[in-house]
Amino acid sequence: MLKFVLKRIGGAIPTLLILITVTFFLIRVAPGGPFDSEKDLPPEIQQKLEAKYHLDEPLHQQYFRYLGNIIQGDFGPSFQYKDFTVTELIAQGFPISLTIGGLALIFAFFVGISIGTIAAVKQNSWVDYLLMSSAMTGVSIPNFVVAPLLILLFAINFDVFPAGGWGDGNFEYLVLPVFALSLRYIAYIARLMRGSMIE
Repeated sequence: MLKFVLKRIGGAIPTLLILITVTFFLIRVAPGGPFDSEKDLPPEIQQKLEAKYHLDEPLHQQYFRYLGNIIQGDFGPSFQYKDFTVTELIAQGFPISLTIGGLALIFAFFVGISIGTIAAVKQNSWVDYLLMSSAMTGVSIPNFVVAPLLILLFAINFDVFPAGGWGDGNFEYLVLPVFALSLRYIAYIARLMRGSMIE
């Protein structure tokens, strides 16, 4: 299981670097800029703003400065919320994201290991086939498809859980996001567990 987690983390690093790079250059080549508005700024003010945020530097210098700041946890100022930095805005939602992500990980390990163990013990039985076909389905369906389906079924049709929000962090607000986030990993872990036990 540790190997699985390390492999996922190792795979996430280059993916993240590619996303950061693509996002950076797409923003730079897009028409307009962060200081464009309906009212034109005087050229000297525009120059001062660009110098303040290092937008007057060559593109490659801006990119490496941006990467260095990200490594240090500095995502720069927010151009939409003038009184906040991007880091402060992320920090506001981080405890909730950490709670949901942590619970999803624990739930995925517990359920995935249990399913994988049962499938290995009942190898080549209808139980094994049922559990592994469900695991294959879980791997193939992305989270952004699962989440709306869960909301439609359990929040709108049956009104069992809330469709969104956080409330006071009560149990009912956690069920749907935790399950939606963990489903794919339950399937991965179940398959790995079954394979390792059979070997």
